[in-house]
Amino acid sequence: MKGNDASHDAAHAFRVRDLALSLAREEGISSSSDSALIVELAALLHDIGDYKYMRDPLEGKIVEDFLDKEGIEESKKMRILSIIKGMGFKEEIGGVTGGNYSPEFGVVQDADRLDAIGAIGIARCFTFGGSRNSVLHDPSIKPRSDLSKEKYINKDEQSTLNHFHEKLLKLKDLMRTKAGRRRAEKRHKFMVEFLEEFYEEWDGRA
Repeated sequence: MKGNDASHDAAHAFRVRDLALSLAREEGISSSSDSALIVELAALLHDIGDYKYMRDPLEGKIVEDFLDKEGIEESKKMRILSIIKGMGFKEEIGGVTGGNYSPEFGVVQDADRLDAIGAIGIARCFTFGGSRNSVLHDPSIKPRSDLSKEKYINKDEQSTLNHFHEKLLKLKDLMRTKAGRRRAEKRHKFMVEFLEEFYEEWDGRA
């Protein structure tokens, strides 16, 4: 991940791992169980070979090859890969996850989404936008309300601020676990307050 910008670097993976294991404990997943191992590995590996940073099509197999090399048994490997494949927001737009998901999937996805909101989420959003030379804010560019998977992936001519409206502000209501929903409330509130202040300052009202 060393070639990624700081929004999707190793520190992000470690934060998601720590959040996922913490949520797992709150959701009653034993720290000594196979489920905890699956949660930890899926959280650590979830952004390896991410499409946003793909430099080589073969990078899509890095996680699978790593798990094979480490001798992870087939059933665990498939559970880990299933979590990683289905947890992205673009997959939810595309209807991949549906309503059928495991407890392990829920805590890993919630952990990743918690790291996308709140103070760190704001910092990550602007870091990513800056790395792509995105416009900070342009009132003439409206957030897209009819997002498909393809439209979501295509962020050309979109401002960084619009990402809050197209994704980040929606995540609180998409949390799958009670523990995730509880933590998301505070982070969501912080983002809303930040945006209110941002728009006041942008318009010269603050």
